[in-house]
Amino acid sequence: MPRINLLPWREEERKKRQRDFGVAMAGGVVVAIAGVLLIMFAYAQMISNQEDRNQRLTNEIAELQKSITEIDGLERQKERLLARMEIIEQLQKSRPEIVHLFDEVARQLPEGVYLTGMKQQGMRVEVRGIAQSSTRVSALMRQIDASEWMGDPEVDRVETTQSGASRQAEFVVFLKQERTGEDDMEMMQ
Repeated sequence: MPRINLLPWREEERKKRQRDFGVAMAGGVVVAIAGVLLIMFAYAQMISNQEDRNQRLTNEIAELQKSITEIDGLERQKERLLARMEIIEQLQKSRPEIVHLFDEVARQLPEGVYLTGMKQQGMRVEVRGIAQSSTRVSALMRQIDASEWMGDPEVDRVETTQSGASRQAEFVVFLKQERTGEDDMEMMQ
């Protein structure tokens, strides 16, 4: 029987397969490296885009912080102006009150009583003066109590002093300035 030697063909086939395997392996490595590089590039782009967004947000936040600071300053200025306006409004409302108070003090002052000073803090008024006697101070207290612009008289002190041949009473009286209903209605208009 004739003998056929197939070894060289198998050898060649094996070498071809090894060569194809090496080429495929090299191609796979190249494709894997290209894939890794492509993924790294894509992630680098995504990171760069996110960093750009973060920077933009940081810049916008800084601008908003400046705006907030400016708004806070304007709010404080507005509050100061409103407080000033309120004070001016209160002063405008209380302008006629002091006129009524002085007019009422002049009307209610009994004979023999002389005022040396008046001081007002809020609605409380301190009246200092000299009277011919302590009964004149009592008359002043009754007239203050009967007044529509003054009320709640309180005596702080009454001292009898000698002035030459005559005696006189130095006094300090506290009273409360009252507001009448018609005055409140005038202020509201």
